[in-house]
Amino acid sequence: MDNYKKRVVDDLLIRKLKGKGAVLIEGPKWCGKTTTAEQIAKSILYMANPDSKEQNMMLADISPSLLLEGAVPRLIDEWQIAPKIWDAVRFEVDHRKEEGQFILTGSSVPTDKSLITHTGTGRFSFLLMRPMTLFESLESSGVVSLQDLFEGKDINGVNKLSLEDIAYLCCRGGWPRSISLEKDIALEQAFDYYDAVVNSDISRVDGVNREANRVKHLMRSYARNIGSQASILTLRNDIVNNDSFSLDTDTVLSYINALKKIFVIDEVLAWNPNLRSKTAIRTADTRYFVDPSIAVAALGLGPLDLINDLNTFGFIFENLCIRDLRVYAESLNGTLYHYRDASALECDAVIHLRNGSYGLIEIKLGGDKLIEEGVNNLIKLNNKLDTSKMKKPSFLMVVIGVGNYAYKRKDGVYVVPIGCLKN
Repeated sequence: MDNYKKRVVDDLLIRKLKGKGAVLIEGPKWCGKTTTAEQIAKSILYMANPDSKEQNMMLADISPSLLLEGAVPRLIDEWQIAPKIWDAVRFEVDHRKEEGQFILTGSSVPTDKSLITHTGTGRFSFLLMRPMTLFESLESSGVVSLQDLFEGKDINGVNKLSLEDIAYLCCRGGWPRSISLEKDIALEQAFDYYDAVVNSDISRVDGVNREANRVKHLMRSYARNIGSQASILTLRNDIVNNDSFSLDTDTVLSYINALKKIFVIDEVLAWNPNLRSKTAIRTADTRYFVDPSIAVAALGLGPLDLINDLNTFGFIFENLCIRDLRVYAESLNGTLYHYRDASALECDAVIHLRNGSYGLIEIKLGGDKLIEEGVNNLIKLNNKLDTSKMKKPSFLMVVIGVGNYAYKRKDGVYVVPIGCLKN
């Protein structure tokens, strides 16, 4: 497609197809899974196409192999509505004995997993796709590469994004369709997505009817706790204050699990390094949405609201950075973690590569005072690490929203605007 904007996962998808017979691309609705897969697919089956859905479902039940015929790699879009296709693909991969045969895309986990008899181990590779990063949407200049930081190279660059720009980008989100729309129209897309989740998607995912107002209260509470390790009980108590019905933690957990199944929630695991001290490390996941615009929609905010409430803005901006950093990290065979210990020392993001290299990252909206706070946190954590049992960090970095330049300080800490960063 002539207007296709290159995605970070493009190269990952090609690489995975070279190593496995099938690749499953998962992720939230509207994030571009199908469009990305269409770029390299040689034939396509749209399972949910209204003109052929009934026939597709019938064939998936009685003769799924017929649906798999076509030039490869063959794209099976929204495969999860007919879970029997999974075993059919696995069988074909086994018998064809060739890599790169199928691409499956889906925006939710199958409702009935009993129809899947094999995990797909050794046949499938998995790729989680998220909304567009600022580099993918061409709003980050990409003059600073995460790869270069891991390699210890010098960096520099000019940031062109203002506070107003960052506020708008947090509210618009990384939804591909919103990128080219007029600003006022683009801002409506996240609210449309939020309404779809609340009114239908969260119930449709597993056939369990869920009260829309209760979903709204949960997502609002979740948005107020972005970047924290708030417990299920904390979320439950917050919801109960706005809920006329009794509510137990199991119910809250079931709602959260449903949001995970449709990839609305994207939590970050805790990092557990070797420390010189015996400080206890908090192991709870850190709460984030897959895109900051969902949190903004849940709170009913717009760009001006964020600018007028910099504390809330800071947490929403953190969610934006986590989204981008996860995409960049995964393209380098890395995983993003969060660190917090019993002394309240915290590190917003730790990117850990498969080769054992890692970088420590703090996220601050901007301003000299907040940057210094981030630098001090990074240095404190660095001094706690037992480098006789693990590598030294490849870099320490403060990612900022507002600031004119990307640079390396005299103490060795990088300061990089998110509007300069790429993978």
